[in-house]
Amino acid sequence: MFSKWFGKKEQDNKVKTPEIMGLYLGGSFELDALKLRLIQPNLIIDNAASQQIIQAVGEVNLDTGGKILRFYTDDDAFIQVALDGGDTENHITDVKLWYFYETQTVGSDSQWQQLLKSGISTAEYSLEGHQFSRVWNAIGNDSPPVAMTEKTYEEDGDTSETDQFMMLYERDIGDEQFEFLMVSGEEKQVGDNLDRCLVISTGFNLQPADIRING
Repeated sequence: MFSKWFGKKEQDNKVKTPEIMGLYLGGSFELDALKLRLIQPNLIIDNAASQQIIQAVGEVNLDTGGKILRFYTDDDAFIQVALDGGDTENHITDVKLWYFYETQTVGSDSQWQQLLKSGISTAEYSLEGHQFSRVWNAIGNDSPPVAMTEKTYEEDGDTSETDQFMMLYERDIGDEQFEFLMVSGEEKQVGDNLDRCLVISTGFNLQPADIRING
């Protein structure tokens, strides 16, 4: 479904940053305004911008051989593209638009250990009165957060790496559509210190007709 989305935009950057579906660092895209108006009343997010500019790109190489690409925008959002078995449009398995809901600083090592133990992965997660069910379930009673490392490329040429411990949740919003919740403990080395935080984001699926590349 997601193959042959959009043409590739060539860049002259010294550091080659990830690109897919015509999405690239410094580029822009437009979301289907009608879909946004129809789906937003059922979502936690509101006032999503139909036109967005990509300000940073993240790349995660998974142990399974797959890859996740994230295109962070000026609307406090990011498009996440999951690939399996290769780096072309033919290998895309999932595309979602995520919005950051909340970021909380983790102030101590004990708080961080408690977060990893029981604050990220639970059978159910409640947000604004909505119940989300855990998607990534392991065999048995315990489903620990999924660990991954994201390398992020910014427009000014800076790069950074963040260790993330994540869990994915979902809730049915009708008409065969779902709202997703991502809970992530994030850890980054900043100088001699570890910067740790809890990041909560909500999102929904995108289809090929939902997005147009502006250039």
